[in-house]
Amino acid sequence: MQLSRRGILRSAGALPLLAGASALTTFGLRAFGSQAWAQPVPAASPTQVPPILFVHGNGDHAALWITTFWRMESNGVPRERMAAINFTDPLARTDDKVEQANRSSTEDQRRELGEAIKELQRRTGAARIALVGNSRGGYSIRNYIKHGGGADISYAVLCGVPNHGVYDWDDGINGEFNGRGPFLRGLNEGESEVTPGTAFLTLRSDGNDKFAQADGRLVGKPGTPTGITSEGPALKGATNLTLGALDHREVGFHPRAFREIYKFIAGHEPSRIEIVPEVEVKLSGLVTGTPGGVQTNRPVSGATVEIYRVAPDTGERLGGPIHASQTGADGRWGPAQVEPAWYLEFVLTSAGSPTTHLYRSPFPRSSDVVHLRAARPLGTADAGAGAVVLTSRPRGYFGLPRDVVLIDGKEPKDVKSGVPTDSITTLRLPAEEVGRAVVATFNTERIVARAWPASENRIAVAELTY
Repeated sequence: MQLSRRGILRSAGALPLLAGASALTTFGLRAFGSQAWAQPVPAASPTQVPPILFVHGNGDHAALWITTFWRMESNGVPRERMAAINFTDPLARTDDKVEQANRSSTEDQRRELGEAIKELQRRTGAARIALVGNSRGGYSIRNYIKHGGGADISYAVLCGVPNHGVYDWDDGINGEFNGRGPFLRGLNEGESEVTPGTAFLTLRSDGNDKFAQADGRLVGKPGTPTGITSEGPALKGATNLTLGALDHREVGFHPRAFREIYKFIAGHEPSRIEIVPEVEVKLSGLVTGTPGGVQTNRPVSGATVEIYRVAPDTGERLGGPIHASQTGADGRWGPAQVEPAWYLEFVLTSAGSPTTHLYRSPFPRSSDVVHLRAARPLGTADAGAGAVVLTSRPRGYFGLPRDVVLIDGKEPKDVKSGVPTDSITTLRLPAEEVGRAVVATFNTERIVARAWPASENRIAVAELTY
């Protein structure tokens, strides 16, 4: 994505640690510079916008909110009044009552969220804050408010939250996502499904949410009614809005979702939707692991992170590394200083994982939640491939024919048409094509990666921002 001389990075196309207080991550966004192209940002009144804590979904982490934070900052919301949580173990248990390694219960989520809320209140001095959650993150929000936390929360925004379950079945009755199970029945009991004293907003898709479908095809039971409709995320007693054909993730991270989130909490329209770049950008974050293939936000120590500036049209490196660091016990890397027009390659090396080359569009603003996870291991399906290149869209899914999705000049064969369900696509290249450029296009965002040799246990990822 190109920056204009006015320095406006416009959104492209349609838009996934430590327990307790240490799980609270603030966004380190710097003040604007004095260059003429940096647009002035309106000051937000603290009386209009309470502190906001953002809550990610199943298997995800705080970095998914990065564009939302940039948009909030671009509307004058002070960085000190925003934060995001990294749940230690973000994946739900199969049975909420049975322990599973590196997975969390509904009570684990409620407890960690409560600690993060108290820390943001302490830091800002605010008696009440706003919560914004995507998918499973909305469960912990509702659970916290319903069980004694309502006095702490003025606004609750639930984005694509399967409030009545992903399915309503007798099977797996203790599953967290079962609308017939005790957890969701407890949250939804009574004439109103919201807790008095907190203003609730739900944002949902008009039929394009993979977890709000009447047929069980997307949860492994084609032809079996789920008992859930596209209205599943709506709640009696809340303000319920439908955002058209946006998918399960986009109803939390798309610019249209940002508008509704901001308007509900601030009480007025945002002054701008586009992201205003900074003159100087500093990046840092966490390296987290996937023990046994399970996504966690547990820090990885001893990992190395290198960053290279690359040519936007070829992905080739423009000189040596502009940053190199090794993580300690806290898993943190950085900070690295870059410019808001630079395309970047992050090289993550950690024990037991493939060396991962992540190619990213320019970062218009600073952030300390540029969290990194190594790519999945090379497997049997990759056998014989000279190079493996993934394209990943953490803040949404690939929708065909809704979106323009081109990988190496072609629509990917592993992305299904219809309801958007896929956020990663894989390209395998023969040995004679190792080293060449691979172009990933999603609507108006374009990233060029390089094909690294799989024989060296390397994998490339073109990671979309929008």
